[in-house]
Amino acid sequence: MTPEAVGPLTRIVDVVNIPPTGKHVHVEASAEECRALAQDFGLPDVQSLAGDFNLTSTAKGVHVTGKVRAAITQICVVSLDPFDSTIEEEVEVDFAEASGMPAEPPTEMHEYEPPDEIVNGQIDLGALTAEFLALGLDPYPRKPGISFDYKDPRDAKDSPFAALDSLKGKD
Repeated sequence: MTPEAVGPLTRIVDVVNIPPTGKHVHVEASAEECRALAQDFGLPDVQSLAGDFNLTSTAKGVHVTGKVRAAITQICVVSLDPFDSTIEEEVEVDFAEASGMPAEPPTEMHEYEPPDEIVNGQIDLGALTAEFLALGLDPYPRKPGISFDYKDPRDAKDSPFAALDSLKGKD
């Protein structure tokens, strides 16, 4: 069994023999992969996407830290204008073999996050990069300088307090 590609960005990394000093991996999406990710995420464009990861061995598997950076184009939910923005997401994820994954502890609080799975000694840092891009997307993107502070002038004059407002300052 091998890790299955879950999207257009796949970078399989063998984690069986990580050196004691750790391993650095750089993931950079090609123009074709960026176009496919833009389509998957419903974005007009993904200009660039890269991830820098540090992998270290742990007693239970692999600990991955790093940063994902992207330059994207989004559509403003207020003006419907496209605009460019950048995303920068910190990454910290644990991976473990399926046999080494502990069951979720029975607690009321669901703060426990089980490790992601290592399959046949491999993990997919491309999928992890795409996942953190998705996590960094604003669900309601707003173009800089655009606000949604609409006030209907009819509302003020029809208000039951409009007459009181007219009495202000007549002391």
